[in-house]
Amino acid sequence: MNVELLIPAKFGCPHDYALTPQDMQKLAKADVLIINGLGMEEFLGAPVKKANSSLKIIDSSSGIKDILNFSDIGKKEHSDEHHIAVNPHLFASPRMAALLAINIAGGLSGIDPPGAEIYSANAHAYAEKMNKLADNFSALGKRLKNNRIITQHGVFDYLARDTGLRVVAVVQQHAGQEPSAAEMLKIVKTIRNEDAKAIFTEPQYPKKIGLTIAKEAGIATEILDPVATGTENASLDYYETVMRRNLKILEKTLNE
Repeated sequence: MNVELLIPAKFGCPHDYALTPQDMQKLAKADVLIINGLGMEEFLGAPVKKANSSLKIIDSSSGIKDILNFSDIGKKEHSDEHHIAVNPHLFASPRMAALLAINIAGGLSGIDPPGAEIYSANAHAYAEKMNKLADNFSALGKRLKNNRIITQHGVFDYLARDTGLRVVAVVQQHAGQEPSAAEMLKIVKTIRNEDAKAIFTEPQYPKKIGLTIAKEAGIATEILDPVATGTENASLDYYETVMRRNLKILEKTLNE
């Protein structure tokens, strides 16, 4: 089996991604495309069918329950009813990542029945590891001095739920959309009213706005990595390594 990335490893969340001619060539030769789902890949559709009408698509979010909507503070208003405020960032939660792995294995098993046993065994072993990691986040939440935080955008909502954190504001209502001066002042006011402890920015986006708000509000700022990007040839434990680093950052920042 040959696995290739459709979206470049360092691109980040594919909210505004557009398919390139090179992508179309990859899709034309592919047998299977694995997607996040829940509207994350809005760039898919007619062009993909045109490139490869026999392409099999595995939606890794299919059937997963307890899906979150963006909160009122974090959602982007849409006039199109099809763009409901469902939060697609399952991958930033080890608990959800476990379910994604099992879904992918199930999809691959249906396409390649001879490999079903190994797909299932590997996925369940990985899911067990992810659930143990999620338990570590949950245990951390129970001993934090302050669980109120501000995030860059809604990418950490599932991780916050795992950990028992309360996101009281977001810096960007939509990824890549910077807040106005009035919105920044509103965030500062919310920080003070809620006695929030820290702002967490992401390595995939500029941190200047987050730093400005944190300075004005007099709170800490740190970087959490949702693992929306990675290295081109990431090690098999890359996701776990980054998430354990996030665990340490949360403990250090919120317990100071």
